[in-house]
Amino acid sequence: MKNFRLKTIDLYIIKKFLGTFFFSLAMIMAIVIIFDVAEKLDDFMEKDVSWNQIIFVYYLNFIPYFANFFSPLFVFISVIFFTSKLTGDSEIVAILTSGVSYRRLMYPYFISALFLATLSFILTGYVIPEANKKRIAFEYEYVYHRGGFSARNVHKQVEPGVYVYLESYDNSRDIGYKFSIEKFDKKELVSKLIADRISWDSTKNKWTVKNYYIRDYKGKEELITSGNSIDTALNLKPSDFKRVERSIETLNAKELSKFIIDQEMKGDDKIESYKVEEYRRLAFPFSTFILTLIGVSLSTQKRRGGTGLNIGIGLSLSFLYILFMQVFTELAKAGTVPSLLGVWIPNILFFGVGIFLYLIAPK
Repeated sequence: MKNFRLKTIDLYIIKKFLGTFFFSLAMIMAIVIIFDVAEKLDDFMEKDVSWNQIIFVYYLNFIPYFANFFSPLFVFISVIFFTSKLTGDSEIVAILTSGVSYRRLMYPYFISALFLATLSFILTGYVIPEANKKRIAFEYEYVYHRGGFSARNVHKQVEPGVYVYLESYDNSRDIGYKFSIEKFDKKELVSKLIADRISWDSTKNKWTVKNYYIRDYKGKEELITSGNSIDTALNLKPSDFKRVERSIETLNAKELSKFIIDQEMKGDDKIESYKVEEYRRLAFPFSTFILTLIGVSLSTQKRRGGTGLNIGIGLSLSFLYILFMQVFTELAKAGTVPSLLGVWIPNILFFGVGIFLYLIAPK
């Protein structure tokens, strides 16, 4: 790219790429919103939600999440659609026969992909988490029906050497039942508290323990203390029991990284799910380059089926990519494959497909 300067043909391709992408994405978002409104209209009417809240609180924050979710698919479709048209009109042949190399032809495509990938990275890391706070809060208040118990048989390490156990936790009242705390010095148990229940006192920002007794171990001696009620400050909040997997969608990149470190220390059994979300936020934007490479390589050769055949092949590959992404994401969450590898396997496989198609593309 020595002395690289954008030429008229570069600007033409960039304009076509981005124009087709944003137009097609806008169309699908309009369809998604229409179907979503139809699905949730009864909930909105039942809860007497104003149109101002629906539009500016919910759908204004709904659009960034779903637009970014659909973006890889429409990067692929956009590249194939307008490049196939250029090929069909012999514009690609004219560009290549004028002395422009196939590699040089790729530059404006990857400049566009870089713009979209950067936009996706900013959205997933910083913009969408903020939007999700409002969107998810709106859904919990007006769409979803609040349930009772949200967690059972909870084991957590809240601090180094401090473990808590709850048989069940009621999220509607912030009360836990059959509660215990165990404190260890290295591998030796030094104290254990057992209680019938624990409840969150929002005025004190502390937990209140009911009907408890404590065993303190000092060497061979055992000291037992009991009582009806005692306040305790734990590195634990009611939010730790409520919909944690959805709550990570509201954390920006820095907050998510800190959250994962904290949950690892607590021994959270869903830690792989959180790591998958962290790694996905980088792998997802990177897919823009891979799908652009595949799209260009597929659509710069004339076929008997023309644009329709290219789009058909492209859709098949894009849905296959999405299928791989979902399968390996679930495998990573389950711990079957390492989370980092599980997130990146679809990109690695399809990058190989892209390189192969690039090498065999007519130049």
